Amino acid sequence: MPTETPTTPAVATLSLWQRLRRLWPYFGQYRAGWFLAIGATFMSALTEPAIPALLKPLLDEGFTEGDLQLWMVPTAIIGLFTLRGLAQFASKYALSRIAADGMVVLRQQLFERLLHADLSLFTRQSASQLANTIVYEVQTGSTLLVQALLNLGRDGFTVVALLAYLIYLNWKLTLIVLVLVPAVALILKVLSRRLYQVTRESQDATDELAYVVEENVLSHRMVRLHQAQAQQGRRFALLSRRLRDLALKATRASAATMPLSQLVAAIALSTVIAIALSQGRGGGGAITVGGFVAFIGAMLMLVSPTRRLADVVHPVTRGLAALERGLELLDGVQPEAEAAPNASTAVPARARGDIEWRGVSVRYRDDAAPALDAVDLHVRAGETVALVGSSGSGKTTLANLLPRFVPLNSGQILLDGLDIARWPLAALRAQFALVSQDVTMLNDSIAANVALGAEPFDRERVQRCLQQANLADYVAALPQGIDTVVGHNATELSGGQRQRLAIARALYKDAPVLLLDEATSALDTHSERLVQQALHTAMAGRTTLVIAHRLSTIEHADRIVVMERGHVMEQGTHAELMARGGRYARLHGQSLELPAQAH
Repeated sequence: MPTETPTTPAVATLSLWQRLRRLWPYFGQYRAGWFLAIGATFMSALTEPAIPALLKPLLDEGFTEGDLQLWMVPTAIIGLFTLRGLAQFASKYALSRIAADGMVVLRQQLFERLLHADLSLFTRQSASQLANTIVYEVQTGSTLLVQALLNLGRDGFTVVALLAYLIYLNWKLTLIVLVLVPAVALILKVLSRRLYQVTRESQDATDELAYVVEENVLSHRMVRLHQAQAQQGRRFALLSRRLRDLALKATRASAATMPLSQLVAAIALSTVIAIALSQGRGGGGAITVGGFVAFIGAMLMLVSPTRRLADVVHPVTRGLAALERGLELLDGVQPEAEAAPNASTAVPARARGDIEWRGVSVRYRDDAAPALDAVDLHVRAGETVALVGSSGSGKTTLANLLPRFVPLNSGQILLDGLDIARWPLAALRAQFALVSQDVTMLNDSIAANVALGAEPFDRERVQRCLQQANLADYVAALPQGIDTVVGHNATELSGGQRQRLAIARALYKDAPVLLLDEATSALDTHSERLVQQALHTAMAGRTTLVIAHRLSTIEHADRIVVMERGHVMEQGTHAELMARGGRYARLHGQSLELPAQAH
């Protein structure tokens, strides 16, 4: 289950204006777009009071022998609606462009932060949670917020323009209309807080629901094997109902603004009509028929934008909450440490491959036993060293320390006599090629996966690496050859083919140090023999660290290091360790008793 990111108190207590200011660097740089959007919105708002203003002379003079010509009012109405239509188009397009461009900038920064994030991020948040934030939340937030700002600007300007016209017609009656403003503001203030809280809860519930889907996609075989579909269906339904309940809470809070705002408007409208009628009946020409109709028309026109201003709370709240989630990811995720403050600038472009662990200790949790406990080990340049031991003995941790995938608690690791903490991260990782038992492929071509990170890549070199990995014949038989797209994590390939593709990728990188973590675990006997020959050629002149459970694959290593509970128990050649009759000899005997794996 993903780790939920709680709302920080600082964010929760920020005002609406302060929250919008946090987003200004991403959406505020397009000044021409904002100028066009504001100008067009203002122009559209000015056309609103012009419509009831045309009714006044039409009623007062159009049906009498006045100076008003018959064509004047219809022509003015057509002109006004044309101007308003053009202004609305310009304002909507400008704000949509601002939202799209700002979304691209924010999303790109989030993805760049993800690519360079400290690896602890991926233990705290699931893939679905990160994808939801970067892809969906940013897009949803940008769209909702900018659309809400468009409505806010248009309706806000409209309300101001209509109020100005009402004051011009009759300032006394307008005072009654002004009760709408504080009443609606109070409604917005109360409901916006509730909406923000429910929205954040809905985001967490959405993450949990997406995580259940992700788990069941990744574990689809195991779920079916254990007949757990009904169990997982109930789990999904429970979280889905929770998300539904939160959505209904948000709807109730949002929908309550409309009737409350309409009630305030109805009270104000009734009062105005009663006062206007009493003034008209009292005589004295206090208000004309045209003036009354224009006033009531402008007032009724005021109700709609006022109601929409009340409705704008939900999209603004939802949009801000979504975008703030992206900002929290930007602010809260620390990048990987490039190097120590005294980092060396004179690291070699290609290391010789001499590696030494000095008193290295690693503890993943304070309450857990150490994964490595004061380990001392020296691997000479060009040497092939195999790490063996039971699961959890520290083999993989020892290897993961080299490219700084795992932080040290204490000790020191030297590469060519230089502490790896002083190597720039890119230069350090250029020295290692990794083939792991957990093969990961991108949804790209075979060639792009083999030459990962190389732009442009050498197609002939890709072919050679595939040949060395015993995969060239299979790839050549594909309709598009090395340009064939492998799909999601290359799941259409067999386990052995995926493993050999990963080996081809390591061969293409041609790094001075090879890290082989169960590199032949998914191969059948025939393929394993061929790949072992290719790896033997590739390891010539390179330092190779081999992690293996199948001890038959590492008998020819220069040295075998036996680990147990984070300690180096014994080391030596296969013959030496077998002669001792110690831990390695017992492990080797147990491995011979296991039936051969079929692939």
